[in-house]
Amino acid sequence: MSKKSQLVFVCTDCGVEYPRWSGQCTSCGAWNTLKEVNIKTERHRSKTEGYAGSRSEVQLLSEINLNDCQRIFTGIGEFDRVLGGGIVVGSVILIGGAPGAGKSTLLLQAIAHIAEHDVRVLYVSGEESLEQIAERAQRLNLPAEKIMILAETSVQRICELVSEVKPKVLVIDSIQVMYTEETQSAPGSISQVRECASQLTQYAKKNHVCILMVGHVTKDHSLAGPMTLSHIVDAQVLLTATDDARFRVLRADKNRFGSVGELGFFAMSGQGLKEVKNPSAMFLNRLEHPSPGSVITVLWEGTRPLLVEIQALVTDCQYGNPRRLAMGFEQNRLAMLLAVLGKHGGIYTSQDEIYANVVGGIKVSETSSDLAIVIGIVSSLKNRIIPQDMIVFGELGLSGEIRPVANGLARLNDAVKHGFTQAIIPKANAPRSPIEGLTVHLVARLDEALAIISTY
Repeated sequence: MSKKSQLVFVCTDCGVEYPRWSGQCTSCGAWNTLKEVNIKTERHRSKTEGYAGSRSEVQLLSEINLNDCQRIFTGIGEFDRVLGGGIVVGSVILIGGAPGAGKSTLLLQAIAHIAEHDVRVLYVSGEESLEQIAERAQRLNLPAEKIMILAETSVQRICELVSEVKPKVLVIDSIQVMYTEETQSAPGSISQVRECASQLTQYAKKNHVCILMVGHVTKDHSLAGPMTLSHIVDAQVLLTATDDARFRVLRADKNRFGSVGELGFFAMSGQGLKEVKNPSAMFLNRLEHPSPGSVITVLWEGTRPLLVEIQALVTDCQYGNPRRLAMGFEQNRLAMLLAVLGKHGGIYTSQDEIYANVVGGIKVSETSSDLAIVIGIVSSLKNRIIPQDMIVFGELGLSGEIRPVANGLARLNDAVKHGFTQAIIPKANAPRSPIEGLTVHLVARLDEALAIISTY
């Protein structure tokens, strides 16, 4: 085994290494992010081993035993949903979030439920004392008789103790404070995070242990550490707070055992995180006196529909350059929709200031909200109130056509459950049979949708 000291410069944003310092990282474009790191390069894995930690033989795909892919249920429905139905045995899951988001609380609640079903669990803390963890468990009224805890930051020592107590679920809080003796740099550095995650993943695959790792985030809400960290783990989820800090949203950014983009919703209380069974109710606020510019749309997040309110405000420009501000979706998307509205709707807003917002802090990544955004802008501009029992969804094309969206029927059925009686949807999403209690307005072009709302 060859060992030597090497001086490299590592970008703290993307983790790319350089032999010498420069002002800008050529990989991610960030300035002044290259930090000097002393690393000791050595081969701690043999050439025949990957992160699985064992030598593999050539097999036919049909010969693979899928019964080995068992899951452990956490007892928290929203958490299991995001993970694809539970924790796969032998998988490594990275949970990121800002300080105070509730990462440690969520994991402590999850392993408490798991331990109640006679599954051995171990909580390893590198940031908090054992007394602090015990105090949190008492405050949350969690059963602590079957939860094993450990205060340690050495990966080698953790693996030794895990081999002795043999837990099925292991929590590492957090990966940024762990260190391995095989790397000389300080804990939290790029090389330490990478090597610690590699060794823990290798141990999990070899011994069929589920590892849940807590990860810190940077000021731009991306996971701290090298990009290799995201590639090593099997699943990566991010826990964020809504604008009013009352709710928490858990999103799967990567999942080898489930769908990506799945959302889980929780309410933060004095007894910890509580599941929100009906997340649409979080973002819908039926006002006693409705106002122009408010439109309800149905998003598709993961495997379920989500009703959200989109608000638009159009006002006279007070200065020479009108402002266009979008909150919850891309700014460029708003500019494109305004261009289509002027070209194919005959409504020009070049001299107006326009503000659009997705209520509740939800980030819209799909295009099904295009029609709702445009109708909200027209509603505010013309001072027309859209009925509160109406939903709108559809993608808007550059030629003014209304394109269909996925899972149209499921969106309509969910809207009916919440008491909506009218819908403006793409013609291609027309249901095959009438939906009881719902009047559906089918539109193929933007001018047809504008003609419908002009009657209100």
